Amino acid sequence: MHIPTHLMLSWMVGHRLKARRDRRLVAWAGVASDLDGLTILAGLDAYGRWHHVLTHGLLAGVVISLLFSQIAKARTKVWWLALTAFHLHLVCDFLGSGMDWPIQYFWPWSETFYHTPYGWELDAWQNWVVTVAVMLGCGHLAIHSGHSVAETFCSSAIDESVVATLRQRFAAPAPSSVVRPGSEIP
Repeated sequence: MHIPTHLMLSWMVGHRLKARRDRRLVAWAGVASDLDGLTILAGLDAYGRWHHVLTHGLLAGVVISLLFSQIAKARTKVWWLALTAFHLHLVCDFLGSGMDWPIQYFWPWSETFYHTPYGWELDAWQNWVVTVAVMLGCGHLAIHSGHSVAETFCSSAIDESVVATLRQRFAAPAPSSVVRPGSEIP
């Protein structure tokens, strides 16, 4: 699955947290497992061997969640939600990165590769359907919560503008309390 989709899904996991910092931490915890994609800098062979290994397993999930929770306001909530977002990333990669991208979940303790015959390729229609659904979900949550996924990488002012724009364009108008002549209730 694509990184922006991972970010939006992870933001959705933590969107109910009160502190903006905590919501951002959960969102980025769900993307952090793709740090092993930096192995591309060592060449395609290194990338092919280590992507979905170094930071796509249980040990990395626990470490990332622990690190992120240490700088959070609601540490326990962020710990659990970061771990959830991290694992949601793994499920999405497991299904939506192609059958040639297995995951070594118990690395470094085990060299076992986990894969599924039910997965689809990265550019498959299923990933696009998920991405569109997640975008719609993020928009809905922004309208109702007052903060959007834009808060993960933009200032508060920009996030407020995004929410205001979404509300103006898509929110149902509030019921009017004005009584019009001739519509009085007897």
